[in-house]
Amino acid sequence: MTISYNWLKDYLNFSETHEQIAEILTNIGLEVESVEVRETIKGGLAGIVLGRVLTCENHPNSDHLHITTVNIGDEQPLQIVCGAPNVAAGQKVAVATIGSTLYFLSGDEVKIKRSKIRGVESFGMICAEDELGTGSDHSGIMVIDTNACEGTPINKILELENDYVFEIGLTPNRIDAASHYGVARDLAAYMKSNGGNVTLKLPEIDGFKIDSTDNAYEILVENADACPRYAGITISDIQIAPSPDWLQKRLKAIGINPKNNAVDITNFIIHELGQPLHAFDADRIDGKKAVIRTCAEGTSFITLDGIERKLDSNDLMICSATRPMCIAGVFGGLDSGISNETRNIFLECACFNPVWIRKTARRHGLHTDASFLYERGTDPNIIPYAIRRAALLFKEIAKGKISSEIKDISAKTFEPCTVKLSYKNIDRLTGKKIDHDKIKTILESLEIKITGENEDTLLVQVPSYRVDVTRECDVIEEILRIYSYNNVDVPSELRSSLSYQPKPDSEETVNIVADFLSNNGFTEIMSNSLTSSSYYENLRNFDTKTLVKILNPLSSELNVMRQTLLFNGLEAIAHNANRKNSDLKLYEFGNIYSYSHDIADGTLKSYTEDYRLSIFVTGANTQLSWNVQFEKSTFFTLKKTVERLFLRLGININELQTAIKTCPFSGEELTYMLKNGKTIAAISIVDRNIRERCDVKQDVFVAEIYWAQLMKHLKNYSVTYKELPKYPEVRRDFALVIDKNVTYRQLYEIAFTTEKKFLKNVTLFDVYEGDSLPDGKKQYALSFVLQDEDKTLADTQIERIMQNLLNAFAAHAGAALR
Repeated sequence: MTISYNWLKDYLNFSETHEQIAEILTNIGLEVESVEVRETIKGGLAGIVLGRVLTCENHPNSDHLHITTVNIGDEQPLQIVCGAPNVAAGQKVAVATIGSTLYFLSGDEVKIKRSKIRGVESFGMICAEDELGTGSDHSGIMVIDTNACEGTPINKILELENDYVFEIGLTPNRIDAASHYGVARDLAAYMKSNGGNVTLKLPEIDGFKIDSTDNAYEILVENADACPRYAGITISDIQIAPSPDWLQKRLKAIGINPKNNAVDITNFIIHELGQPLHAFDADRIDGKKAVIRTCAEGTSFITLDGIERKLDSNDLMICSATRPMCIAGVFGGLDSGISNETRNIFLECACFNPVWIRKTARRHGLHTDASFLYERGTDPNIIPYAIRRAALLFKEIAKGKISSEIKDISAKTFEPCTVKLSYKNIDRLTGKKIDHDKIKTILESLEIKITGENEDTLLVQVPSYRVDVTRECDVIEEILRIYSYNNVDVPSELRSSLSYQPKPDSEETVNIVADFLSNNGFTEIMSNSLTSSSYYENLRNFDTKTLVKILNPLSSELNVMRQTLLFNGLEAIAHNANRKNSDLKLYEFGNIYSYSHDIADGTLKSYTEDYRLSIFVTGANTQLSWNVQFEKSTFFTLKKTVERLFLRLGININELQTAIKTCPFSGEELTYMLKNGKTIAAISIVDRNIRERCDVKQDVFVAEIYWAQLMKHLKNYSVTYKELPKYPEVRRDFALVIDKNVTYRQLYEIAFTTEKKFLKNVTLFDVYEGDSLPDGKKQYALSFVLQDEDKTLADTQIERIMQNLLNAFAAHAGAALR
């Protein structure tokens, strides 16, 4: 938000510099992010001084140039060649000295240098209005009527005043400070509470008078919930013209280009008071009636930008007797807007429901100054003042006549919020015992009225423009904000208690896993917990009632809480693939959410939140290189990563059970389960139909780690160490022919059941299926590692162990040695 230093002085008489004001604003919660100098004239007329023409003679080599001598207060006058027809001796003129720069209204820049014109040296330039930027006249030099001495800077004679513009990082709750008067009000509160003698005032509106009532318009509010207050007035016989200099200067200071007096007045009021206005061409309002209502779904409406939009049935509209004219609180219509031919206007000043405006603005992708204010809540009680203030400006600047009474339709009275305030809670929450009189002074400076008081408490009424202050803690925050956080002492002692940290530490484990994945070429992503409900529609074996829905979603694409990290990953993959980056390895930590309608008791018990880790692999596993063979990512690429991750965490993969299960999000998945049947991880190939919902065309492999189950399982593990064995290990291999339905897991378990003492490891290193084998058969090549930690194994022991294993494979798995 942009605030002008000079504009603030219209409402508050202060003498602080712009640096001091910036510091005060930051201290009271309106953080000044930057301060810029705004010059009335670019360059500030630096180096341009007042001179007096001493002599003026015709140039011998020109029929229109003059050779002048000009006194600018130096010991010697300057010789300047001038082509203006009106230059004459005795004039006081603006002289651009050598080294100064002129910024013409045309946009050109000229740096003044010593020059020779038609053989005569010239040591400066006598300036016209358009060359200085003070006007558009170029018929001759600007002659200045002043008693100032030669050499006086022109910017002092013309009383040019630089402005300073504060860029304030306004937090969403401080909409009361989204205007110049709102910021001045906060400054006044701080200054008054700190003994400053300042006066806060709004421009007078005592001169408001109705000239006639012969152009009255009817106002009908059909939806009072969406529009709790609406006021309107008509102003006739206005003259559309450029705004006066003072108004243009105010708007330009905050970066708004003036258009015409009618538009500029409404822009001025919104930045003066924080109250949006809208001016309709009254002659285009059918039936002389303004109706605040919704329209039928799909109604066509052309906005001021010339775009045809289809209205939603929940879009609040300002309509005439026959058609919509404006999207309420968001954007005007093309057919009812102000033009150069407008002579009569209907001026709207309203208070709209923030939720209605926010939803409409998001639906249509429109973000205007008006919607910014209405979405956060405007003060309904400023409306009578704002509409009178605007009407007077239309009379003064546009020469209009007020041709109707103010029609103010209000669905209810807007009473101030009453809050009970405890001194004890003030001391507790602020961390400092603030004097009670100081507290009262601050409250009064904030226009918070004290209506009751006893020894321990205050009863206060909060003004309606503070829509965010409704609780005791809110009022205490206001007190501390004006008292200044800097006045709260930093304690010399730090009191804390030792807390037990459960093992394993979940956060530490997150860092370990993140480091592992990043070191293996994966990139972490972070995405929004809000997602679109359309992703979950028509999924197999999925109940959409379990989705956690947002009551007031920003858009239909962010209307539910995610129930899986899968779609976030697919969105990231689609975004990258569309930018020619399709070889990806990604991971994300995040919460997923679900709702149990079986326990829908209105409490948090109906909702669950679960922490997950998702890992995604797609595209190439290796990059093209002369010394590396190209390899695509496969299911086993991801499976290898997951199993290596488990190994890094100390989990023995062979102690986990595996199964193939059906998942509504990705089809069939390989699940890793603990002995109690709880799933700890799942790996799958994302189903094509799921991929297409996110516009992903290539195969995607995803793994999901169930973090809570992982943490519970890791509690059973501890770091142990032992001496390295002194005796060598022995490796023996078997090539076994087995039925196709026999798994490696079965053979692994048979092996360790048969030989528990000397068998250390079993590895599957080859799989073969081909014509040389009988139907329904396959060949597994297994490697067995044997070791006795007390002595070297004898050949007879090894042979006996291997024979026992072969017998066990034959008996329990029907295996035969090939």
